[in-house]
Amino acid sequence: MIAMESRGCGREVVEGLAWTTSSPTSLEGAVWLYGGQGRGGGGRNGGRRRGEDMVHPLKVSLEDLYNGKTTKLQLSKNVLCASCNGAGGKAGAVQKCVACRGRGMRIMIRQLAPGMVQQMQSVCTDCNGEGEVISEKDRCKKCEGRKVNKETKLLEVHVDKGMKHGQKISFTGEADQAPGTEPGDILLVLQEKEHEGFRRDGHDLHMTQRIGLVEALCGFQLAVTHLDGRQLAVKYPPGKVIEPGCIRVVKGEGMPQYRNPFEKGDLFIKFDVQFPENNWISPEKLSELEDLLPGRAEVPVISSEAEEVDLQDCEVRGQGSAGARREAYNDSSDEEGGPHGPGVQCAHQ
Repeated sequence: MIAMESRGCGREVVEGLAWTTSSPTSLEGAVWLYGGQGRGGGGRNGGRRRGEDMVHPLKVSLEDLYNGKTTKLQLSKNVLCASCNGAGGKAGAVQKCVACRGRGMRIMIRQLAPGMVQQMQSVCTDCNGEGEVISEKDRCKKCEGRKVNKETKLLEVHVDKGMKHGQKISFTGEADQAPGTEPGDILLVLQEKEHEGFRRDGHDLHMTQRIGLVEALCGFQLAVTHLDGRQLAVKYPPGKVIEPGCIRVVKGEGMPQYRNPFEKGDLFIKFDVQFPENNWISPEKLSELEDLLPGRAEVPVISSEAEEVDLQDCEVRGQGSAGARREAYNDSSDEEGGPHGPGVQCAHQ
């Protein structure tokens, strides 16, 4: 709000609140504030206002961000009417709105308490915030007094290599046009679609590769199809063991850097080792296999009083039955006011 002072009527307005120096007990309804010296709709320093930016999402694949892509996007926007040059009607037909005095906004004050009033601002309903009115007979036939028409714009969008999710591509001054207003920008926000094979982390790429037990123990060679269609021959020498869940790296095969596409991150491969199913080999062959593998650890000494139990297959279900029993016990303790409930509090004397 704009601070104003009127010494003649004994009323001072500061930041939207007004105190009357003469302390009146009432106001005669709502009054206009000083003939429109409040905040108007013009730009700073008397310049042209800037219109709002138009923001649109643009879905792209990880391949698009790796290789770069050029696409066309069709958008609808407002442009100044060519028939009336954005005037809305004949020359001289546009009149200043009497209700708001051409400001497009109405500023009123109301009494909050004796000696205090509040300044309020709202869009003028007579001109819909335009500050101007045009009689129906003088309106432009093409735009019907709206001053703008809808137009379809075809944009050529260049997605550069190495761009990221959430990055914006800007088209300066291509947003909606309006009389006396500088058009804003069209902003396209990249939205990366999920990829079934790769996951991006900055300049690096991550993937998971399944291998069998024989590959994990005896080495392997596999082909990885990259985002640009190239095949990478990944080799691992015999004698070097791949543990389940371990990660190995291929240097320089990650994502290209934005505006420096010849510099790339790394490709990280996590290995999921698949073990054979039960009883996949005969007992005789299993004994031979054991002779080839590293020896067992020393058998621990088990006392004669030890209780023998069976190890069975199971499905992991969160906390399991023990956790459920523990929760049930805690719940019953809470209901009975027992000392073991998690919500018990002790009062200090």
